[in-house]
Amino acid sequence: MSEHDHSVSVAVVDAETSGNVGTIARSMKNFGLSDLLLVDPPDIGPDSEAYGFAGQAREDILPSAREVSFDYLVENFHTVGCTAVTNEDERSHTRYPFRTPAGLADSLRGVDADTCVVFGRERVGLTNEELARLDEVCSIPASGEYPVLNLGQAATVVLYELRDLTVEETQHPDSRHQRADERAVEGLHEQFGEFLDAVDHPEEKRAKARRLWRRFVGRAHPTGREAKTLRGIFRRAGQKIDRSEGDDGDRR
Repeated sequence: MSEHDHSVSVAVVDAETSGNVGTIARSMKNFGLSDLLLVDPPDIGPDSEAYGFAGQAREDILPSAREVSFDYLVENFHTVGCTAVTNEDERSHTRYPFRTPAGLADSLRGVDADTCVVFGRERVGLTNEELARLDEVCSIPASGEYPVLNLGQAATVVLYELRDLTVEETQHPDSRHQRADERAVEGLHEQFGEFLDAVDHPEEKRAKARRLWRRFVGRAHPTGREAKTLRGIFRRAGQKIDRSEGDDGDRR
């Protein structure tokens, strides 16, 4: 990574054509990113279409691309899933709330965290199941008459808006927000799930509640201390509920 990379990686999930991977690699080169991660990729070898579309990125970014699992992205990064216009509101927590690319740049500015911007398939994008596992959603505001961008276009727009973070550092390093590492954040999500179990939250509503919580935490960028404190609160609350229920059973 370059000194201006701001710990932003790019992932492409299940791309159907290698040319789009090459286009994304080229956009990364344009806007100061270098770490390309691929989940279930097509062939991107030297004889593939990817090299024809990659420009100078064929010299470094494309040959250095790493094949990883979707689980790896979730476990190691603050993840941002990029999707088309959602047409959803606050009643849904899979694709809403979402940030625009410009809003995403503002959100990430000053946050000292390893971030991965995740793009999906050419035709269907990221599935709801995949988006539900990611921390934030980014959607490009396009014309309502034709809001769908192809994969290469979408990546170029998003990475362009992140250029202040990846090309020219505008914040003093000491002013960065020290976000909790991904293990601590994922632990917070699991503790919240256990808390829902302890309070006997309606089972059919738990998945939606966890998605709401993931979106909320994804936008909040908690520090390590904040994540630890919240985990402790949920854990103690769950334990107190369990003890209370046990005492009630003894008195019967």
